[in-house]
Amino acid sequence: MSERNALIELANFIGRSPLASPDMTARNKALSGMTERLLPKQRRSVGELMNVVLALSARTRRMVQEPVSIDIDVFAPGGKRAVSMKFGEK
Repeated sequence: MSERNALIELANFIGRSPLASPDMTARNKALSGMTERLLPKQRRSVGELMNVVLALSARTRRMVQEPVSIDIDVFAPGGKRAVSMKFGEK
């Protein structure tokens, strides 16, 4: 696909979200579907509980590891330091 075709396609783009529909019932149906997915479920499957356990154990493992520090130096063509960034130093 050429760059021109991509720009033409982008220029002709029309939002197809049900939230952009002029019909109020379609918008309400889309909103209720979104909010329904956000509500907490009553029962959790074994797979979901295992995911929680694995995530918590991974977080605990990362917390006990030593902190990492990153030092970035960028030099200009003339040899002078252009940028110096340090992350993680106390």
